[in-house]
Amino acid sequence: MSGSAKKEVVREMFDNISPKYDFLNHFLSFGIDRAWRSKLVRILSGYKPATVLDVATGTADLAIAIARLSPRKIVGMDISGKMLEIGRKKLTDKGLSKAITLQLADAEKIPFPNNSFDAVTVAFGVRNYENLELGLSEMIRVLRPGGVILILEFSHPGSFPMKQLYAVYSRYVIPLTGRLISGNNKAYTYLPESVAAFPSGKKFLDILNKLGMNNSRQVSLSGGIASIYQAEK
Repeated sequence: MSGSAKKEVVREMFDNISPKYDFLNHFLSFGIDRAWRSKLVRILSGYKPATVLDVATGTADLAIAIARLSPRKIVGMDISGKMLEIGRKKLTDKGLSKAITLQLADAEKIPFPNNSFDAVTVAFGVRNYENLELGLSEMIRVLRPGGVILILEFSHPGSFPMKQLYAVYSRYVIPLTGRLISGNNKAYTYLPESVAAFPSGKKFLDILNKLGMNNSRQVSLSGGIASIYQAEK
């Protein structure tokens, strides 16, 4: 998918699967996704950010994890209103409604001025951007000089046996399980397809460098199933 069609398809898809999204995230990753987010938060803690923007926040799992650092302001934004509804309920249940603000917004048109945030984060969202470089450029625009971008995203395991095991799991198990539990025929077929199409590893670091970021690096997680990309402005 490319062009404006992708954005609308992604929005509709996440609206549709929102009631089962959190359960499937944890179930299909065997709960490891929580450890991946915790690793990102540990890296972020070294920067002591006062203001954080979490793009493609979904149901706010990463924003909630970042709250343990007690920054002055956390904003989560997403194009899926249904995902944000679930996120707001989670914030209420956890007593975090004053600590985290969620709002409907497009990652390629971030509604904040230049140099607004000390840190910008994304978890499993950048591969859904309609225009990857435009979305990243917007994240960089609202990041203050010296600030950090941290991106958690699926990647491509390169070594035996993880490469072969993950290929089978993503091609067969994820689509079937996701379809049975969520009732959506497209969403969990789209997931492995979007991961396969994403320019992970050095290719992604090259894009960050091209856009003017500094000290770009990749932290590989769980045998290369996922990665944290870290870069400074």
